[in-house]
Formats: sequence, structure tokens, C-alpha cells
Amino acid sequence: MLVGIGLARFAYTPLLPALIEAKWFIATTAVYLGAANLAGYLGGALAGKWLATKIAPHQLLRAMMLLASITFFACMFPVTFLWYFVWRFAAGVCGGVLMVMAASTVLVHVPADKRGIAGGIIFTGVGLGIALSGTMVPALIHIGLKETWAALGLLSFILTLAAWRYWPITASVTPPHKEGKARRSAFELPFISLYVVYALDAVGLVAHMVFLVDYTARGLDLGIAVGAGYWIIFGFGAAIGPLVAGRIADSIGFRWTLRGFLLVQSIGVAMSVINTSHLSLILRNGRLITP
Repeated sequence: MLVGIGLARFAYTPLLPALIEAKWFIATTAVYLGAANLAGYLGGALAGKWLATKIAPHQLLRAMMLLASITFFACMFPVTFLWYFVWRFAAGVCGGVLMVMAASTVLVHVPADKRGIAGGIIFTGVGLGIALSGTMVPALIHIGLKETWAALGLLSFILTLAAWRYWPITASVTPPHKEGKARRSAFELPFISLYVVYALDAVGLVAHMVFLVDYTARGLDLGIAVGAGYWIIFGFGAAIGPLVAGRIADSIGFRWTLRGFLLVQSIGVAMSVINTSHLSLILRNGRLITP
């Protein structure tokens, strides 16, 4: 989660204003590159389970972490818009596959009554990656954009090697039987409601996550360092949120926990419309984020 989502996806947020100021890309083009990552994420999330029927999950997870690391080094060179688009899309695919496969591969080995907190620990990686990118980018950006991308790639590669032999060794996932009832179950009302909830949640959050640093740095004219500082606060919220939510879910159930934290997220997003003071930005970005 740290490599595939926290870094490969969210490190672009603090880098966005720097890319624009360095004239690697104009503002509108840089935004499309952010969208390329989101499109890749969607594709990876949809394809993850299918890929796991062709490749053993542990091998798939290793490959996605390795590819995510390579995308950082590829982004050192702004050859063309298409070059950058392809690699940002590939980073998104890696994140989507890792999001789908990492938790499902690990959680089957966790007792049922501990899966809430275990899931929280897994998704803590997202917040840690956000906080790391918010710390590393301002520290390295004065050296150069290429060096910043290289440092992020090196960190991802080291983390990939560290995790390499610890994935549970599993065989390829057996495709489900194509029985009528099984095929319809994913389209029953409870599942459709869940899809809608997550889609609306994304509509409210994605713009904040992608443009937070650029909005703070250029929109509010506070500079990249201040914008990255708020990004670090956001990362700590994302790291703590899953742990808190997982612990609560183990106690009171996932239904009420999900409802409660969706409400907290909604309040955090609404605060950005009401007030842009430093306190409001801190409270908004430090809200507890749940997977």
C-alpha cells in the first residue's frame, strides 16, 4: 500500500506544482497526467482479480511493486506528454492491482475477529506514503525534479525488496463458477448501494487529494513547502484513520463504523468550502480517513 498507493499514486500531488513551475508541463496538461494515474488505478482495480487467475498472487504483487518503482525512474525524463501519460497510467494500474490483491492475499491468514485491525494496519501504508512524499519532495525539490523522482523510485525499490520474500506463497486464484445465482449476486441491491457509496465518496475526495498541494501552494499562494506540510498532515490522518476505524469495526461492526467515518469525511470536505484558514486546513486534512 505504501509503494503502490502512498507513493506511486499520491507522491504526484506534492510534485504537481513543482512540475508546473519548472515548466515541464503546463497546468492543464499536468492535470491530465493526474487523471491518467486515476484511470490506470481504475483499470488495475478491475483487472486485479482476473490477473490473479493467470499469475500466482505473490508473484503478481511482486511484479506490481517492481513496476511501480520503475515508473518513478521513467518519470525523471519529460520526453513527451505521451511518455509521461503511459508511465503515470502504469503507476495507477500497479496501485489498483495492489489495492485489490494485497489485502485479500494477506487477510485470509488473519483470524476473523482481528481482520478489522489487520485491515487497518494494511491501509496505514497509504497514509505513511503520503506523509513520506510530503516530507521528501520539499526536501529534495531544490536539488532538482529528476533527483526527486529518482529518490522516490529508490525508496520504492528498497521497500519492494524488503517485502519480496514475505508474501504468502499461493497458487493462482481459481475462476468462480459461472452459475446464474453467483453471477447475479454482485448486482444485487446491497452491492449496488456499496458501489454508489464508494463512487460518491471518490467524487468528494479525489479532487482534494490530487490538488491539495497545488491549491495550497499556488491557489492560496502559500508555497510548495506549506502545501507539502498540509499533505503530511493529510498523510498522518490517512495512517491513523484505518487503525482507529479497524479497531472500532471489530467492536461495533463494520456497518456503523463505515457510516460514521463517511460522515466525518463529508464534514472535512465541506470545511474547505466554508473556511480556508490555517486551522480549518489542518482540521480538514487531519480528518481520519478510512479504506
